[in-house]
Amino acid sequence: MSSRAVATVTKMMESLPEPAQDQVVEHMRGYIAEVWDEAQLEATFEETQEQLVAAARRAKEEIAAGHSAPMDYERL
Repeated sequence: MSSRAVATVTKMMESLPEPAQDQVVEHMRGYIAEVWDEAQLEATFEETQEQLVAAARRAKEEIAAGHSAPMDYERL
């Protein structure tokens, strides 16, 4: 985050009464945690993209070669 953005948020927070500041901080903690989780998920997906494509190709080849059977949900 740029220092301008931090300064803007800080000024906005300072204009609020302390109880409201506490509420905003708690809300921001939750929001930042969600954003962080999404960023990690996206990074993991990017790191495994080639493996996912390779697995899909292998599955299509196995299906075309007749080496697969429909899933029997009763056996799960």
